[in-house]
This record gives sequence, C-alpha cells and structure tokens, in this order.
Amino acid sequence: MEPEALASLLESIAAGKISPKSALEKLKHFDYEPVGDFARVDHHRSLRTGFPETIWGPGKTPEQIAQIMSIMCQRHPVVMATRIEPDVYIQIQDKISYETNNYLNSASFHLYYYPSARICANVPTTLKPRYAGVIGILSAGTADLPVAEEAAVTAELSGFQVKRLWDVGVAGIHRLLSNRHVLNEADVLVVVAGMEGALPSVVAGLVDCPVIAVPTSVGYGASFGGIAPLLTMLNSCAAGVGVVNIDNGFGAAILAGQILRTAFNLKDK
Repeated sequence: MEPEALASLLESIAAGKISPKSALEKLKHFDYEPVGDFARVDHHRSLRTGFPETIWGPGKTPEQIAQIMSIMCQRHPVVMATRIEPDVYIQIQDKISYETNNYLNSASFHLYYYPSARICANVPTTLKPRYAGVIGILSAGTADLPVAEEAAVTAELSGFQVKRLWDVGVAGIHRLLSNRHVLNEADVLVVVAGMEGALPSVVAGLVDCPVIAVPTSVGYGASFGGIAPLLTMLNSCAAGVGVVNIDNGFGAAILAGQILRTAFNLKDK
C-alpha cells in the first residue's frame, strides 16, 4: 500500500466516511496478500523500500499476471509487469478483472502497453513526476533500445523525470559530444551499451554525477551474450561508475531512482 493510500484510509476512518469493519477488511492483507496458490503480493514493499513490487512476466501465465495485477491495482496507482510480449499483453487485457478493480474501473486509469520496453502497466491517464531530479538515459546503439526503453519507462512509471539520448555510441563520439547539454542536465545517468561497452567510461569522464552502466547482450560472438561489455564496465578506469546485470534496464532505473529519492530526502532534512 502506498503511504498516501494508507494516510487516506486512516483519514476516512477518522472522518467517519468508512467503518472500522470495512477498514479492517482493507488492512487484512496489509503486509502481503495471497493470490491463488501461486503468489503472495508484497503490499508492504513500497513502505520499506520506496517503490512497490513489480511483476516479472516470464515464467508466469497471462492468467497469473492478470490476477496479480488485479490485486495490486486495488492498492497501488501504478502497477507494472516487465518483459511482456505483445501477444501476452493481449491475453492479460482480456483476462484482467475489471469488475473487482476500483482503479481499472476509473476513467482516469488505464492498462497500457509500452512495446519497445515490453512493459505492461496500469497507469494514470496523466502521469507526472513525483520526485525531484532528472534521470538521463543514453543508449550506445539502436539495437540497445529495448533495454534503454525498459529503463526509461520504469523510471517514468516510478515517478521520475527522464531525458533520453539514443544512438550516441563511441564509434561516432561526436554524436555524444554535440549533446553535452543532456549530460549536464541529469542528476543520475543510466548508460546502456553492448558490443565492447565503452560508452559508460567515456560518459563518466565527462560528468559530475553518478553513472549506472547497463551491459546488453548485443554484439558479435566474442561479446559472449553481454559478458564482454559487462567486464569492460566493471573494469572502467573512470570513477563513479556502478554496473548492473546484463540487459537489466529495470534494475538500473530503480537504482537511479533510489539515488535521487534518498539524496533529495537528505537535502530536505
């Protein structure tokens, strides 16, 4: 449950708009809620970590994803499922329980699919940043865009302002250097690259903010499915570079969000 939703529930009880019995029903599964015999939704995660649980799509059936989303949407304004293929999204859309879901019944929320990022999400019609700071996301090449877009969409759905800069790899370094303003406007940078994975090191040598490097599985045989760029990034001579797993755009976006969320919280204290 989002902190705002919990506060709203408590205020409704205090104002007599909702009975204690109804509130108890809503809080019955406050920490986690069983979904069939295959999942336990962690409603408490956003209170512990700042961000709600996200559904990992592969390995789950469309029916399971739809049931989990239906439960989560009753407590969270944004519910996201990652690595969802187009045909799976269509099946989720057909199966999700609109009848029992207040958010999905509302005209201000809708189920949406981001094809490049392969993310399916229930989102407000108007999605605005909730946190301070800017996350800049760079891709070395066009083939890296699925991972870069996964990072960008995740960051936006998590409440952050995102600036994108695509296809600025080191093979044509002038493309990056002519867009220095994008680098300078960011408070955290997520840099996505395959092949030899040199772009994060170059970027980290130009900026004064944290750089999160994301290796992709794009490359010829000797890239070993992303291991070559992963090792390049881990061995970067530039300071201030953190590295996430191969193709993990989602994890990079959440890490960038945690950096901004905690940094600006400390600044406000």
